[in-house]
Amino acid sequence: MISRFNIPVILEGYSQGYFLMSDDDGNLGWYSSRQRTLIPLDDRFRYPKSLRRTLNKQEFTPAIDQAFKEVCYGCADRDTTWISPELADIYLALHRAGWAHSFETWQGDRLAGGILGIVIGGAFIGESMFFNIPNGSKVAMVLLVNHLREKGFQLFDAQLQNPHLERFGSYIIHNNEYRQMLKQAIKLPCQF
Repeated sequence: MISRFNIPVILEGYSQGYFLMSDDDGNLGWYSSRQRTLIPLDDRFRYPKSLRRTLNKQEFTPAIDQAFKEVCYGCADRDTTWISPELADIYLALHRAGWAHSFETWQGDRLAGGILGIVIGGAFIGESMFFNIPNGSKVAMVLLVNHLREKGFQLFDAQLQNPHLERFGSYIIHNNEYRQMLKQAIKLPCQF
């Protein structure tokens, strides 16, 4: 059950630059930020040399939406999380409606890691990532960026900056600039 949040309202909120997040008490609400963090889809994207070695070994196989529910719950399974049970239900409903996707890495039949995001036009709005196997989510990040480039996406929104994302060349822009970029990106007819 999605309660007061329905899919058209959620998509409208994300299209205007807002995002859903639960507070420490599990109360779900809309948030915005004066600054947004983007993952570059151009030559500014980078990753550690040690990860290049891992990628060259081809230990991980990428997949899309093969284990969306598991990725969603994996992202929520932390000591501190903004993904409440209500928000997880919303992600699952968005996935069933074709708006939320998971980009995964696998080792054999084991889910190694994944990234959860909402797709509107040519914008991938990253919600969270997790791993079960070391480097599983890092490899997913690199392969997801390649995938988004191939599909013509213009925006990879990571919402909030952190040291982990900085290793991939993430950068911060003012919310006004972000909203202009988002407005253009969501017009694109990209298929995830």
